[in-house]
Amino acid sequence: MLDQMQPMIDTAIPGQSLTAELGSRPWTNPPQYGTVEEALDYYIPRLQSDEVTEQLLDVLEMGIPVTTIANTMQLGAVMEGKHTIDVGMLVLPVLVELIMLIGDTAKVKYTSGLEKDKEMSGTTVKLALERFKQEQKDDSMPEETADTPVIAEMREAADKRTGLMSRS
Repeated sequence: MLDQMQPMIDTAIPGQSLTAELGSRPWTNPPQYGTVEEALDYYIPRLQSDEVTEQLLDVLEMGIPVTTIANTMQLGAVMEGKHTIDVGMLVLPVLVELIMLIGDTAKVKYTSGLEKDKEMSGTTVKLALERFKQEQKDDSMPEETADTPVIAEMREAADKRTGLMSRS
Protein backbone atom coordinates (compact mmCIF):
# COMPACT_ATOMS: atom_id res chain seq x y z
CA MET A 1 0.00 0.00 0.00
CA LEU A 2 2.83 2.39 0.85
CA ASP A 3 4.51 1.75 -2.52
CA GLN A 4 1.39 2.87 -4.39
CA MET A 5 1.36 6.26 -2.65
CA GLN A 6 4.95 7.22 -3.55
CA PRO A 7 5.42 9.12 -6.83
CA MET A 8 7.00 7.32 -9.75
CA ILE A 9 10.23 9.27 -10.26
CA ASP A 10 12.04 6.87 -12.60
CA THR A 11 9.40 6.91 -15.33
CA ALA A 12 9.52 8.68 -18.68
CA ILE A 13 8.18 12.18 -19.08
CA PRO A 14 4.98 12.26 -21.18
CA GLY A 15 5.95 12.69 -24.81
CA GLN A 16 9.61 11.87 -24.22
CA SER A 17 9.50 8.87 -26.53
CA LEU A 18 8.43 11.16 -29.35
CA THR A 19 11.50 13.41 -29.12
CA ALA A 20 14.54 11.19 -28.53
CA GLU A 21 15.48 7.65 -27.63
CA LEU A 22 15.70 7.09 -23.88
CA GLY A 23 19.32 7.45 -22.77
CA SER A 24 20.49 9.04 -26.02
CA ARG A 25 20.97 12.48 -24.46
CA PRO A 26 23.84 13.10 -22.03
CA TRP A 27 21.60 14.65 -19.38
CA THR A 28 19.31 11.59 -19.31
CA ASN A 29 22.19 9.39 -18.16
CA PRO A 30 23.88 9.43 -14.75
CA PRO A 31 26.47 12.23 -14.48
CA GLN A 32 30.14 11.48 -15.02
CA TYR A 33 31.09 13.37 -11.83
CA GLY A 34 28.67 13.02 -8.95
CA THR A 35 30.29 15.18 -6.27
CA VAL A 36 31.67 18.71 -6.05
CA GLU A 37 35.18 17.37 -5.48
CA GLU A 38 35.04 15.22 -8.61
CA ALA A 39 33.71 18.13 -10.65
CA LEU A 40 36.51 20.37 -9.40
CA ASP A 41 39.01 17.68 -10.35
CA TYR A 42 37.54 18.01 -13.85
CA TYR A 43 37.64 21.84 -14.00
CA ILE A 44 40.99 22.69 -12.38
CA PRO A 45 43.26 20.87 -14.86
CA ARG A 46 41.26 22.31 -17.76
CA LEU A 47 41.62 25.86 -16.45
CA GLN A 48 45.35 25.36 -15.88
CA SER A 49 46.04 24.26 -19.46
CA ASP A 50 47.78 26.86 -21.61
CA GLU A 51 45.20 26.76 -24.40
CA VAL A 52 42.20 27.34 -22.12
CA THR A 53 44.08 30.01 -20.13
CA GLU A 54 44.84 31.99 -23.29
CA GLN A 55 41.24 31.83 -24.44
CA LEU A 56 40.02 32.75 -20.97
CA LEU A 57 42.29 35.79 -20.83
CA ASP A 58 41.08 36.90 -24.27
CA VAL A 59 37.48 36.68 -23.13
CA LEU A 60 38.26 38.57 -19.91
CA GLU A 61 39.97 41.35 -21.90
CA MET A 62 36.81 41.69 -24.03
CA GLY A 63 34.92 42.72 -20.90
CA ILE A 64 32.79 39.61 -20.38
CA PRO A 65 32.04 39.31 -16.64
CA VAL A 66 33.69 36.46 -14.76
CA THR A 67 30.32 35.25 -13.47
CA THR A 68 29.02 34.89 -17.02
CA ILE A 69 32.07 32.86 -18.06
CA ALA A 70 31.84 30.56 -15.03
CA ASN A 71 28.09 30.07 -15.44
CA THR A 72 28.54 29.24 -19.13
CA MET A 73 31.25 26.71 -18.32
CA GLN A 74 29.21 24.88 -15.70
CA LEU A 75 26.03 24.96 -17.78
CA GLY A 76 27.89 23.48 -20.75
CA ALA A 77 29.25 20.72 -18.53
CA VAL A 78 25.72 19.97 -17.31
CA MET A 79 24.50 19.65 -20.89
CA GLU A 80 27.43 17.35 -21.70
CA GLY A 81 26.49 15.12 -18.77
CA LYS A 82 29.65 15.87 -16.78
CA HIS A 83 27.75 16.74 -13.59
CA THR A 84 24.27 17.64 -12.40
CA ILE A 85 22.82 21.12 -12.08
CA ASP A 86 23.07 21.11 -8.29
CA VAL A 87 26.76 20.15 -8.40
CA GLY A 88 27.25 22.91 -10.99
CA MET A 89 25.67 25.50 -8.71
CA LEU A 90 27.94 24.42 -5.85
CA VAL A 91 31.02 24.55 -8.10
CA LEU A 92 30.14 27.99 -9.48
CA PRO A 93 31.71 30.14 -6.69
CA VAL A 94 34.93 28.15 -6.90
CA LEU A 95 35.02 28.62 -10.68
CA VAL A 96 34.52 32.37 -10.26
CA GLU A 97 37.42 32.54 -7.80
CA LEU A 98 39.66 30.44 -10.07
CA ILE A 99 38.96 32.61 -13.09
CA MET A 100 39.58 35.76 -11.07
CA LEU A 101 42.87 34.27 -9.83
CA ILE A 102 43.93 33.53 -13.41
CA GLY A 103 43.05 37.11 -14.41
CA ASP A 104 44.92 38.56 -11.43
CA THR A 105 47.99 36.42 -12.13
CA ALA A 106 48.08 37.60 -15.75
CA LYS A 107 47.40 41.20 -14.60
CA VAL A 108 44.31 41.42 -16.81
CA LYS A 109 41.69 43.97 -15.86
CA TYR A 110 38.30 42.24 -15.69
CA THR A 111 34.79 42.75 -14.40
CA SER A 112 33.67 40.21 -11.86
CA GLY A 113 29.95 40.65 -12.42
CA LEU A 114 29.48 40.78 -8.65
CA GLU A 115 29.82 44.53 -8.14
CA LYS A 116 26.89 46.88 -8.54
CA ASP A 117 26.92 49.45 -11.30
CA LYS A 118 27.94 52.76 -9.80
CA GLU A 119 26.83 54.66 -12.88
CA MET A 120 23.36 53.52 -13.89
CA SER A 121 22.70 56.38 -16.31
CA GLY A 122 24.04 54.58 -19.37
CA THR A 123 22.41 51.20 -18.94
CA THR A 124 19.85 49.88 -21.36
CA VAL A 125 17.16 49.53 -18.70
CA LYS A 126 17.61 53.10 -17.51
CA LEU A 127 17.47 54.44 -21.07
CA ALA A 128 14.34 52.41 -21.81
CA LEU A 129 12.64 53.75 -18.68
CA GLU A 130 13.49 57.34 -19.61
CA ARG A 131 12.15 56.77 -23.13
CA PHE A 132 8.94 55.25 -21.73
CA LYS A 133 8.42 58.20 -19.38
CA GLN A 134 8.94 60.64 -22.26
CA GLU A 135 6.39 58.78 -24.40
CA GLN A 136 3.91 58.86 -21.53
CA LYS A 137 4.30 62.63 -21.27
CA ASP A 138 3.75 63.01 -25.02
CA ASP A 139 0.64 60.80 -25.00
CA SER A 140 -0.97 62.37 -21.92
CA MET A 141 -4.21 64.33 -22.15
CA PRO A 142 -3.85 68.03 -22.97
CA GLU A 143 -4.17 70.52 -20.17
CA GLU A 144 -7.63 71.89 -19.47
CA THR A 145 -8.05 75.24 -21.10
CA ALA A 146 -10.99 77.53 -21.79
CA ASP A 147 -11.36 76.29 -25.37
CA THR A 148 -11.76 72.57 -24.43
CA PRO A 149 -15.19 72.26 -22.80
CA VAL A 150 -15.46 68.55 -23.60
CA ILE A 151 -12.54 67.72 -21.31
CA ALA A 152 -14.05 69.84 -18.54
CA GLU A 153 -17.35 67.93 -18.85
CA MET A 154 -15.51 64.60 -18.73
CA ARG A 155 -13.70 65.58 -15.55
CA GLU A 156 -16.93 66.75 -13.91
CA ALA A 157 -18.56 63.42 -14.77
CA ALA A 158 -15.60 61.54 -13.33
CA ASP A 159 -15.84 63.56 -10.12
CA LYS A 160 -19.49 62.55 -9.67
CA ARG A 161 -18.72 58.97 -8.78
CA THR A 162 -21.56 56.71 -7.86
CA GLY A 163 -21.75 53.10 -6.90
CA LEU A 164 -21.08 50.76 -4.01
CA MET A 165 -17.47 51.77 -3.38
CA SER A 166 -17.77 55.52 -4.05
CA ARG A 167 -17.02 57.97 -1.28
CA SER A 168 -19.85 60.15 -0.18
